[in-house]
Parts: sequence; C-alpha cells; structure tokens
Amino acid sequence: MMGALLLGIMLLLLAGGVWIAMTLAIVGWVGQAFFTNTLPGKNLFSAFWESNASWELAALPLFIWMGEILFRTKLSEEMFEGLRPWLNRVPGRLMHTTILGCGVFGSVSGSSAATCATIAKVALPELKRRGYNEKLAIGSLATAGTLGILIPPSITMVVYAVAADASIIRIFLAGFLPGFLLMLLFSGYIGWWSLRHPDQVPPADPPTTFMQKIRLSGNLIPCALLIVFIVWVLVAGWATATECAAFGVLGSLAIAAWGRSLTWKNFKDGIMGATRTSCMIMFILAGAAFLTKTMAFTGIPRELAEWVDSMHLSPYALIGALVLVYLVLGTALDGISMIVLTSAVVLPMIQKAGFDLVWFGIFIVLLVEIAEVTPPVGFNLFVLQNMTGKDSNVIAKAAIPFFFCLVLCIVLITLFPGIVTSLPDLVMGSEK
Repeated sequence: MMGALLLGIMLLLLAGGVWIAMTLAIVGWVGQAFFTNTLPGKNLFSAFWESNASWELAALPLFIWMGEILFRTKLSEEMFEGLRPWLNRVPGRLMHTTILGCGVFGSVSGSSAATCATIAKVALPELKRRGYNEKLAIGSLATAGTLGILIPPSITMVVYAVAADASIIRIFLAGFLPGFLLMLLFSGYIGWWSLRHPDQVPPADPPTTFMQKIRLSGNLIPCALLIVFIVWVLVAGWATATECAAFGVLGSLAIAAWGRSLTWKNFKDGIMGATRTSCMIMFILAGAAFLTKTMAFTGIPRELAEWVDSMHLSPYALIGALVLVYLVLGTALDGISMIVLTSAVVLPMIQKAGFDLVWFGIFIVLLVEIAEVTPPVGFNLFVLQNMTGKDSNVIAKAAIPFFFCLVLCIVLITLFPGIVTSLPDLVMGSEK
C-alpha cells in the first residue's frame, strides 16, 4: 500500500507538469516524512551531494560535450556520408547507425545516460534531415542507449560482481554476446519495419562501385581513429572512463579544428549545450538518489524480494516472479539501487535454485535496461524528453517494439544460458 501510494503521488505530479527531478525528490520527501523516523532534510542534502560528487560521473558531461562538438561541426555529417554507401542496400539504411553508434559508444562510456544523450545529439538531427522516420529513430535510441550498461565496461556490472562476490572479468566477458545479440534484434526490427513501410524510408541512392565506397569512407577515418584510440587506451588499462572522455573531447576538438569546421560560435554553443544537458541529467540523478534512500528506509524492495522467497517457487517460476519484481522496482529505482537493495535476499534464492551467478548478473543487467525505458521513471525517456521536447509517454510508446526485443533477449538467454556463459568459460575455463 505504501509503494502504491508513493507511485500514485509520482504519477499525479508528473501529470501536473512538475519537473522530473523535483517529482522524484518530493515523492522521496513524502515517503521519509510520513513512513519513516528519519530526517528528510538531512538525507536530501546527502543524497544530492553523494549522487553528483563522483569522479566517475565526471565522464558524463565530457562525453556529452564530445557529442555536442560532433553535432555542431561537420563531423557528424561526414560520418553519415561515410556510412551511407555501405548501408545503402540494407533495409532501414542509415537508421542502423543508432544501434551501431550506441553499441560502440556504450563500450567506451559504460553509462546509459551518456550513450543515449551523445548518440541522440549526433544521430537525430541527421536522420531527421535525411527524411527518416523520427518515431522509429527515437524509439531505437531510447532502448539502444541502454547498451552502455550491458557492453563492458559497466559500473552496474561491477556493483553486481561485488554484491555477488563474483569475478568482474567473467561478468564483463559474459556481457559481450548478449550485447551483440541485442544489437542484432534491434537492427532486425528496424529492417523488418522498413520492409513493411517502404514509403517512410528515404529511397536508395544510385549503386556505387567498391572504389567509390572506399573513397567516401575516407570521411569516417578521423572519427573512427578517435573511437579506436579511446577504446584502445581503455582496454589497455592506460586510462579510466573519465580520462577517455577527456581524450574524446580533445580529439574531437582537434579533428574539427583540422577540418576548419570549429569556430568560436559552435565552440561556445557546444559548451552551453553540454552544460544544459549535463545539469538536467545530474539533477534527475540527485532526485532519484533521494528516492532510492526513501525506498531503502521503507524496506519496500526487500519486502518484495522476501515475499517472492516465501512462495517457494520452481526455478523458472522464480525467474518469472523476479522479472515482475524488478520491473516494478524499475519504475522508481535506478539499476544500481535495485541490485544493492535486493541482492542480500535474491542471490541466495538464485543459488539455491541452481542458477549460475554470472548468468544471473547479465539477466539482471537486462532487467535494468528495461527499467531505463519503463515509465514513469525511465531514465533514458527523461534524457530524450529533454533533447527532443516530446513527452516521455510519447517516447515510451515509440520504444515499445524495442522493449519487446529486450524481453526476447531475456527469454533467449534463459532458454539458452550458453549465450552468456560460453565466452567466459572459453577464455577463463569453466568454474564447474
């Protein structure tokens, strides 16, 4: 009843047009003031400070600034021109760049919000200018942006590994194949939709020879080298994700200056755009952190997990029940909080049912991805709402087909757990 009441207040405030971050903070305040013996004011201050005073979070505004530079100079246009001849005959054509961009960028940033905001800033204006369906582009970005927490490195994976006392490297390796599978599912839907709606896809360009494609691909070289360099220094352990973000900003500025597309105006506009987007995301993060404290004090996540445990379900019935529990929690909590607040109860249940903890880590990360696009507190919905000016419910509706791709991926890894465990076992040997 407590959870239903707080959810009702949240929906009422959002429907009334209250700022998202303020809504989260108000609901958290009501929960602590009326249902706990804590001091909401003190916890509000600590939640706002702790959620934003983070070295890892410094990567967020830097990656967003990198996206602003690519968007405001000719670099994003050159990237699309380089990809155009290679995707010309693929159903959906340049629409697939949203999936490819989120997959590559997600492997660098490790953040769903940074991936969604950066690729949206680059891709949406170009796709809209070229006549692609805006609804499909927004839906694909909302869900493909979540690849930032599935394709390693991922902060969410690290938190789970610590909570489960599992190997971080194993869980990182386990994320690759499901990440590629999810990209294929997203691209497969885009291709199917494009074949069903050929009138809403720009016509194909005249055929080009292989040498013409190579010449046009020269536009890709500067940005491709930048991305390869960022991934390389991250994988080699020479730089953290935050330092990689700084390299990305410096590299994009250097490439834009070399191409003579960097001016004082777009430099200033890029900084202001990155500042606005970063402040919006951090304000929402702060509100969500305060609401998370409220959930912890009220004990709602733990009560839900203990309620499932009390039913003594069969292994697959347990998985189905946990899916429902995490979907409910995902309407009000961020992924890391979902893991931290429920792991003490859920992990022993999973081990007792005979499931591999590495497999369950990927399973729960996929559920966290779904939470990122689940109203009313789907974080990627908020990011795109700010960037497009469209209502979060409109964005959520556009993301529904890709939401089912996420569900299908969960079903596939449940039926075929080798999708998750085969790569860690191949590289590091089986734990059994």
